[in-house]
Amino acid sequence: MDLKLSGRVAIVTGASKGIGLAVTRSLLQEGARVVAVSRKSTPELDELAGPDLLHFPADVVDPAAPAQIVSAAVEHFGGVDILVNNAGGPPPGVSMPRTGFAAGNDEEWHSIFEFNLFAVVRLVREALPKLLERGNGSIVNISTGMARQPAAANIEYGASKAALTNLSKALSEEFGAQGLRVNTVSPGAVRTNWWTDEGGAADVIAAMAGADRDTVMDTMAPQMMGQLHGRLITPQEIADAVLLLASPISASTTGADWAVDAGFVKGA
Repeated sequence: MDLKLSGRVAIVTGASKGIGLAVTRSLLQEGARVVAVSRKSTPELDELAGPDLLHFPADVVDPAAPAQIVSAAVEHFGGVDILVNNAGGPPPGVSMPRTGFAAGNDEEWHSIFEFNLFAVVRLVREALPKLLERGNGSIVNISTGMARQPAAANIEYGASKAALTNLSKALSEEFGAQGLRVNTVSPGAVRTNWWTDEGGAADVIAAMAGADRDTVMDTMAPQMMGQLHGRLITPQEIADAVLLLASPISASTTGADWAVDAGFVKGA
């Protein structure tokens, strides 16, 4: 299927690994031009180097970053058609999973909301004029199933992403008549560095459960999340949904929240 993304300009945050890397790779394969934003590059991102890829090193929490990112997209590729706000999760200095409401202090709550919500707000605000200028722009925000199905763990993260999902729907309502579509993708547990890195979620859960990290990722985590196919989701599965929402062939899809969670969210 031709997704009609050839020549379109996309900004992807958190692009150096995991979901962001899969989205970046897939956009390039579809002929799009991509500004890949991350604090630093990775060998996997470097492998994608070419005339259609610009790596822009930035911390999205930095209030100065949005203007710099959008300016780079305009100067390098001539505009912005697609914005994928993928960067999120635990900010530097905060480890997850977190075990309950009492686990986080004010500073940690603030840092989690800065990373998962306010950084997105600032980048959307900066990119909006350029997206509207093109006439058929698309924003895809990466949320989480926990935004709709809260749990007694990672409460701060779930709350920040619930706000992001709400923001996405509000933006779709305000700017839909001007040709801008805004949607979210809400994954379940995805096999990314959040799980696989040393000291990451797999190690934290393994220590609590008296298990090994591979058992956590291969069986325990999918079971805990109620993922019906019994495995962690792949980043590419999320990227496929993102590309479909970013594509003009989804012209009548806006304000949607797509669950790619293997059945984690059981309610509507």
